[in-house]
Amino acid sequence: MTLSLQISPAQAAEELLRRRVARRSLIDFTQYTLPSYQPAIHHKLIAEKLEAIERGEIDRLMINMPPRHGKSELGSRRFPAWFLGRNPSSTIMSASYNLDKAEEFGGEVRDIVRSAAYRNLFPQVQLKEDTRAKGFWRTEQGGYYISAGVGTALTGRGTVGPIVLIDDPLKDRAEADSERHRENVKQWYSAVVLSRFPKAVIVVQTRWHEDDLTGWLLSEQAKGGDQWDILELPAISPDGRALWPEFYPIDVLERLKRATIPRDWSALYQQRPAPDEGAYFKRDWFRWYDEKPQQLRIYGASDYAVTEGDGDYTVHIVVGVDPEDNIYVLDLWRGQTTSDNWVQVWLDMVRAHKPMMWVEEQGQIIKSIGPFLERRMREERVYCRREQVSSASDKPTRSRSIQARAAMGKVYLPSKAPWLADFTSELLVFPAGKHDDQVDAFGLIGRMIDELIPATIPKPPTNSTPSSGYRRPSDDRGNDEWRTL
Repeated sequence: MTLSLQISPAQAAEELLRRRVARRSLIDFTQYTLPSYQPAIHHKLIAEKLEAIERGEIDRLMINMPPRHGKSELGSRRFPAWFLGRNPSSTIMSASYNLDKAEEFGGEVRDIVRSAAYRNLFPQVQLKEDTRAKGFWRTEQGGYYISAGVGTALTGRGTVGPIVLIDDPLKDRAEADSERHRENVKQWYSAVVLSRFPKAVIVVQTRWHEDDLTGWLLSEQAKGGDQWDILELPAISPDGRALWPEFYPIDVLERLKRATIPRDWSALYQQRPAPDEGAYFKRDWFRWYDEKPQQLRIYGASDYAVTEGDGDYTVHIVVGVDPEDNIYVLDLWRGQTTSDNWVQVWLDMVRAHKPMMWVEEQGQIIKSIGPFLERRMREERVYCRREQVSSASDKPTRSRSIQARAAMGKVYLPSKAPWLADFTSELLVFPAGKHDDQVDAFGLIGRMIDELIPATIPKPPTNSTPSSGYRRPSDDRGNDEWRTL
């Protein structure tokens, strides 16, 4: 695309203007180096955020969007080349779910930098002759491009303060559902990425799991960690519009939605790893109440956590069962705390609700905490029958009883409880959620009630007046005869 002596002055001026704009704008750069590129509205939104990274206006950027919607072309191919053209002494570290994929991106970025179109825009940027591998190359100005597979080391490569671009840290559903793999991704980010003291971090991904890298970073943000600029792009907007109607119109997306497992549609296409309708429990199964009925038998259950802090939660739940076998969830407590704290909460709940029985899982926790709990019960004169049940099967199987009752509309939730949102959210993402402690306790309720008798309506009081032995005239059923009883 070098200027030809045969073109007119007007054409030359137009070409020079295109080059000037392409140096400044990522979208125009992409169209200049890839003439067939047709940007959609969401591509321009992505470009605006990436340009803000280049200008130093933001240093943590998160982009969540569906597959096949152009995130890699703009984010992992064009942006690194454009950035190095404007900052040839800087370092780009590009990572993906494995090294092969990361090096594929590296080779494509390298080819863009080598192209004639790129030289028209950034003629000063040249690659060093001794570093032209796909996954590791340098510019003559001292800049680096480094490819990394998520989970791999980067010892001795590049400089401090890179721009880190992470494109899809998880490959597929199997990796996303593996807790060990998710933990490996987090550890890699913490130990490898952050140890480079990055000038900026960009995470571009399709969501898979509520505890994927994006989910974890958001939870850390809520605890006071890095604050992220977030661009979330669902395939279908809340008002029913397609994200990229030129390629995927709404009827195509609706058909895809019908053919896709709800959990996958919600995560991959809508960027909400927790589906609204739920996979194991469905939102519309549950009934709601403002005032609890009077005739209830009260029961409780607990799921005890192993560790304090970042581990599992301890959960106490109290329910009431009415004569029709409906279950009313009355109270719930959930916390990551030491055993002395949750034992005190348990005592307070038993004192307040006076349950007929409390069920717990057998295991090392109850064996170790049992004597302390019993001592505290005697000290505070709080008494309750406690029963332990075994947990031989997996968690979904152990929750089948309460699932069945919920599916039949037999579970009522308090409409104004402060813990309701967390409780229903965990139910709706089960068994794929990060935490399932509330579901475990709820499942214990179902297993216990299977062996219990629901509450009964008290009989009305009988007439205590002694009988005369004769039926009163008003008791006659239309027969003229008088009869002795």
